[in-house]
Amino acid sequence: MKYDTSLRIGTHEISLDTPAYFIADIAANHDGDLERAKELIWKSKEAGADCAKFQHFLADKIVSKVGFEGQKGQVSHQAKWKKSVTEVYDQYHTRRDWTPELLETCRKADIHFMTTPYDIEAVDMFRDIVPAFKIGSGDITYHGEIEHIAKTGKPVLLATGAATMAEVEAAVELTLRHNPQLCLMQCNTNYTGSAENFKYVNLRVLQTFAARWPGMVLGFSDHTPGHSAVLGAVTLGARVVEKHFTDDNSRDGPDHSFALNPVTWRSMVDATRELEAALGDGVKRIERNETETVVIQRRALRFKTALEAGTVLAEDHLEALRPCPDGAVSPDALSHIVGKRLSSDKEAGKELLWTDLEQPS
Repeated sequence: MKYDTSLRIGTHEISLDTPAYFIADIAANHDGDLERAKELIWKSKEAGADCAKFQHFLADKIVSKVGFEGQKGQVSHQAKWKKSVTEVYDQYHTRRDWTPELLETCRKADIHFMTTPYDIEAVDMFRDIVPAFKIGSGDITYHGEIEHIAKTGKPVLLATGAATMAEVEAAVELTLRHNPQLCLMQCNTNYTGSAENFKYVNLRVLQTFAARWPGMVLGFSDHTPGHSAVLGAVTLGARVVEKHFTDDNSRDGPDHSFALNPVTWRSMVDATRELEAALGDGVKRIERNETETVVIQRRALRFKTALEAGTVLAEDHLEALRPCPDGAVSPDALSHIVGKRLSSDKEAGKELLWTDLEQPS
């Protein structure tokens, strides 16, 4: 199936040849407070984010109270939650009546507004508002929602955490059946923030995706501490990067502990921009900033003693010493020099120039 090798999200073109696009996932870190949500939009923009993303779900449309109460305690990152899963989802969801104020704040801050919708009603509510849709890893097998989002015609950012390759292929095929604008995002869905999770991020999956779908736009949704995984992902071709964003990692709430704050987010963006500059275009050449060092570090063939014009050059007449100015003969040309005659007198220590050799008549 056909797919686009570049996407346009708002004012940004995203492809392998463009800078990474950063999504600050504010998610639940507004703590149920509209003013906090608006403040986090401004702070994420100041820290270098291109997009402020929220998550729109309703507790009774995303989790089963009976299902979670039937488990033997809360597990994984939910084990630290002080309330039940249903209560937490209800407390921290992004209120849909906030939308006009969130949109206006994003407009003023000059940052894109995006959401991860977790029900069909949310998709329909935001289809004419957002520049793209994010599909969370947990919904990779929720094909009805994936298809509904794909049919909106908006770019689709599909996270693939805790999924098999077969599940990824099925979701990609379903999306592309209706929409060629897809960004496929590697992800690991352990939200504990433990450094142990670096073992499971598996960035080389990005190479697997690139081999399976050459040229497809790739991304990375990350929950590990620091920037190492993000820098590795960008090196391997990810051009959309999503991380959670807060202004205070010590606050209570499901996502604060593993999120980046304004200081660490800015550090991540700056480090990525340095990396992008360092990656270059892959063409091996003498770079513009090496034009002086190439002279002072390379050797030229130089005369051990003074020689008169007409001397037939032998290897013993010459030695290889720095520097090597323009026009000097490089040591790798020695075999082409031996047996040639000098056209002029030369001082000891001077470099041999190509113009010092007699030319055939």
